[in-house]
Amino acid sequence: MSETPHTEPTDSADSPDSPDFDAMTRDIAEVPAVEVIVTVAVNLMSAAAVKLGLTEEGEEHKDLDEARKLVHALAGLLDAGATEISSFHAAPLRDGLKSLQLAFREASIIPDEPGQGPGEKYTGPVYG
Repeated sequence: MSETPHTEPTDSADSPDSPDFDAMTRDIAEVPAVEVIVTVAVNLMSAAAVKLGLTEEGEEHKDLDEARKLVHALAGLLDAGATEISSFHAAPLRDGLKSLQLAFREASIIPDEPGQGPGEKYTGPVYG
């Protein structure tokens, strides 16, 4: 008797488990750009805070290399999007960014030179 190879069923568009990309596209089309930018910025801030060990779990998730990347990306986004999101949205995000930059500096065993910390390419040197 020959055995038939076992193959996994492929996801089809009709599968109840497959995402409805048409609905997702319609949903994102209705979201204003300002809201998308602010949401991404808040997500970057939250992820950076976790990687800086600023959550209840603290040291468990601390990873300064990852935090550096997230803070740098946040600074770049805010630098590029500041004129698009208005100071009403940008000011608190900039404050949060500065807090993360200071937290990074405090968490670093060997602090970066002023102007060389994460995101300081976009914000200038951050001092405590």
